[in-house]
Amino acid sequence: MDKEHLYTLAKALYTINRHAKTAPQPKHLYEIKKQAINQLLKEKSAIKIGLHFSEHPKFSNQHSTLLVKVADYYFHIPPSKQDFEQLEHLGSLDSGFRNPQAKMPLSQAKKEIYQYIGWKRPPQKKDRRKQQHYSSYYTPSSLGKMEWPPTKPHRNF
Repeated sequence: MDKEHLYTLAKALYTINRHAKTAPQPKHLYEIKKQAINQLLKEKSAIKIGLHFSEHPKFSNQHSTLLVKVADYYFHIPPSKQDFEQLEHLGSLDSGFRNPQAKMPLSQAKKEIYQYIGWKRPPQKKDRRKQQHYSSYYTPSSLGKMEWPPTKPHRNF
């Protein structure tokens, strides 16, 4: 992979990661980030640096994340069991370190990553809640459907 393409992917990952941190439903963004980084690691375009303690412990239990370098950017992903056996634990995160700023729209970042990982949109399931369901005993009401002004003469008894 050429340096320019790798740098574009790193900027796309940075953009996706930044948006995922504030998104109301970040699961998909974190998933495509993880897939892309794992693919970069397989292609030896990314390097595993070591393990860090997470800034956000799960259920008050300390856990670690894997620090990965892609071009000039650093990212965290969940580690594998082998990572604990093979990599050095770097302790706590250096809160003073920041990745270089990258200006890229989220839509472009997602497009770059989707293209790289070969992601396809899963088929949409029909939402059963949106379909109106009527009971077999349902009889439509004529209440509130009066015509005004009346078009048919009414009988007076």
